[in-house]
Amino acid sequence: MPDSLNYSQKPVLVLGASGFIGSRLVTALAGTPTYRPVAASRRSETPLDATDPTAVLAALQGVDCVVNCISGNDRTMLRTTRVLCDAARLCPPRRMVHLSSMAVYGAATGMVSEDHAPVPPISRYGQAKIECEQIVRNYVADGGDAVVLRPTCVFGPDSPQWSTRLARLLKARRIGDLGSAGDGCCNLAFVDDLVAAIIATLNASDMMGRTFNISSSGELTWNQFFLGFAQALGATPVRRISPRSLRIETKLLAPARRIASMAYRSTVTEAITPSLTELWRQDIQIDCTAAQAALALPRTSTNQMIAAVCQTKAAVLS
Repeated sequence: MPDSLNYSQKPVLVLGASGFIGSRLVTALAGTPTYRPVAASRRSETPLDATDPTAVLAALQGVDCVVNCISGNDRTMLRTTRVLCDAARLCPPRRMVHLSSMAVYGAATGMVSEDHAPVPPISRYGQAKIECEQIVRNYVADGGDAVVLRPTCVFGPDSPQWSTRLARLLKARRIGDLGSAGDGCCNLAFVDDLVAAIIATLNASDMMGRTFNISSSGELTWNQFFLGFAQALGATPVRRISPRSLRIETKLLAPARRIASMAYRSTVTEAITPSLTELWRQDIQIDCTAAQAALALPRTSTNQMIAAVCQTKAAVLS
C-alpha cells in the first residue's frame, strides 16, 4: 500500500463503489478523519466480482466495516448479498451496513414505519429486496453485526433513476401535472442525507440487527414535486397529462421504449413504466423518526435537493 495511507483510519469496504450511491459514499468517507474507503466494484480502484466467494472473502481481510451498495436485477442482488454474508461469517467485519429499499413495503399506504408488513402486490425488485434482508437477518442470527437501511427514492446530482430520468421526461413534456394519477406522496431521500446516515451507522451503538427507514421529505405530492422540478429546470409551461396519455405510455409505448433504450438513451427511449405510475399515485408516507433519533438523520428540503440537482450537467440534458 502507498506510504501516504493514514493507518489510524478505519478501512471501510464499499461494495458497488462505482454506482451512484457508492461513489458518493466513497467521496464522503475520504473526507472524514475516522474512515478510509476501500472502493470495490468491477470498475473501481479495487476490482471485485461480488458474486465470487473467494474474491469477496479476500476483500474482507483487514477491513473494519463493509457497506453493501450493490444494485442490479433481482438475481444479482440475491447472489451478491448471499456471497457477502457467507464470506462475513468466515471473516466478520465489525459491522455490515446493507442498503435495502422502501420497495419492500409493496402497496402499503398511510404512515409506514419499519415494522409495517409488506402489502401485495409487491414488485420483483421489492421481493428481491425482502429476500436480501432475510439473508442479512440470518447472518445476524448467526452472530454477525449488521444494520439494514431502507431509503426511499434516492434523489440527487447524477441519480439516473430519480434525477436524470425525471428531468428528461419533464423537459420532453411527457410528464407534468398528472391529475389524480400524481397525487401520491413523493418520498425522496437526498443522496447526501443517505450517505450521512450510512456513516453514522458505522459507529453508532446498539445497532446490531436494526432496520431504519431513510427519507428526506414526504410533504409533497408527486404533482407538486414535478411542478417545482420543472420550474427549476426551465421546463415550463408544465403540461397537463391526461389519464389516456398515461395509459398509452405505460401499456403501449413503454415496452418498445425499453427495448430501444438498450441501443441508445434519449427522451424518446425513456420509458414510463407501470411501476412508476403506481408509485406516483401511491399514498404512502415513510416514517423515518427512528433514524432521526438514532442516527441524527439530516433532512434536506425538497427545494434544496432540486437546487443541488439543477447545478449539475445531468439535469440540463435535452
